[in-house]
Amino acid sequence: MAKQGTGLAGFGKFTELKQRLLFTLGAMVVFRLGSFIPIPGVNPEAMTRMIEQGGGLLNMFNMFSGGALARFSVFALGVVPYISASIVVQMLGSILPSWQQLRKEGASGQRIMTKYTRWGTVGLAAFQAFGISFALQKQGISGGVDVVYSPGFGFIFASVVGLTAGTMFLMWVGEQITERGIGNGISLIIFAGIVSGLPGAIVHTLSMAQSGELSVLKVLLVIAIIVAVTAFVVFMESAQRRIPVNYARRQGGGGRAYQNQTSHLPLKINMSGVIPPIFASSLIMFPATAATWFSSAQHFSWLQALTTALTPGEPIYEIVFGVLIILFAFFYTAIVFNAPETADNLKRSGALIPGIRPGKATSDYIDAVLTRLTGVGAIYLVLVCLVPTFLQTAWNVPFYFGGTSLLIVVVVVMDFSAQVRAHLVSHQYESLLKKANLRRS
Repeated sequence: MAKQGTGLAGFGKFTELKQRLLFTLGAMVVFRLGSFIPIPGVNPEAMTRMIEQGGGLLNMFNMFSGGALARFSVFALGVVPYISASIVVQMLGSILPSWQQLRKEGASGQRIMTKYTRWGTVGLAAFQAFGISFALQKQGISGGVDVVYSPGFGFIFASVVGLTAGTMFLMWVGEQITERGIGNGISLIIFAGIVSGLPGAIVHTLSMAQSGELSVLKVLLVIAIIVAVTAFVVFMESAQRRIPVNYARRQGGGGRAYQNQTSHLPLKINMSGVIPPIFASSLIMFPATAATWFSSAQHFSWLQALTTALTPGEPIYEIVFGVLIILFAFFYTAIVFNAPETADNLKRSGALIPGIRPGKATSDYIDAVLTRLTGVGAIYLVLVCLVPTFLQTAWNVPFYFGGTSLLIVVVVVMDFSAQVRAHLVSHQYESLLKKANLRRS
């Protein structure tokens, strides 16, 4: 009987991890199935051809949605409205005094901030859905084929309701993955949308190499660059600047007996993660969206010229995109990391940085170190996001992964593997506690 119980215990050792992995996998399957449910009233062939003819911006947005935009499915907007709303809420949370107090209230304040984010997602999704459906009514492709079968109020209403509901459902799925699965749910949804088109891109590239459109040497060189950039991203995302911190602990005995304990304050080189490229991509696509709304207006011809200039591969696009990434990197780092608050926490816990006075001097020192790190991290993000664009422009390489997409894929995989390892370690600790009889049954 003892052996049987041991066997069953070993069989169910990683039950929780298996359940989380299966839940995550099931959620990804639901996302992929939903990306094939179309909004009624759109010619699917004409929509796909319009996306292919629309240039780099539409292709990039379509890639983030896993091809849902080309099919004009209920998930065509993806989770971009949720990301935009969460960034705006976090920005206001660091500016408005009342919202700053909510951030300090812990779980209760976080629930209120989450509620604001959800309402903001509804508003942004409805606004974007209205803009897309209104613009599609005026769109056509070569040959005189209209994208929308029956333009009018009915199509706009159905599109707004369907696209908004799809975004809200994806937001709910992402929150469920974060709570019951493995990894960050929103990031995993974006990751699934990006990698869903990878097999087709590989087949297309190999067919071009076989037909002679792309030389074998260029294919090998592109593979080598992808591997090198991936290794560089892994290195930079794992890199830290460790600031030494000393803790003074009183020992038993005399009142002046102290024991110094040394630790460190880890600061990542890229504190902002993938938010700056994502937000920069969303912002740089706004002129293209506005141009579709006012395509028939003669007074907005400058908007068409601006949209053309902000196409991936154009010099103005590279400059604007790089500047936006740098600005958002500094801005978002200032939101997620508060140097004065960190200095106060160190002072209250009796910790100090060697050679630096507690309080404002510590805050200034941490802020100076973080500023230098953010500068290095921003340059790293610009390089990673623009290198694939240079390949596409210089060699006409069908490089499926843009720099932003490659960065998202690598960071999400790293976070996912780290959380899996954390669950495995927690299970090992639980088994050790059981064997040592330190945990009561």
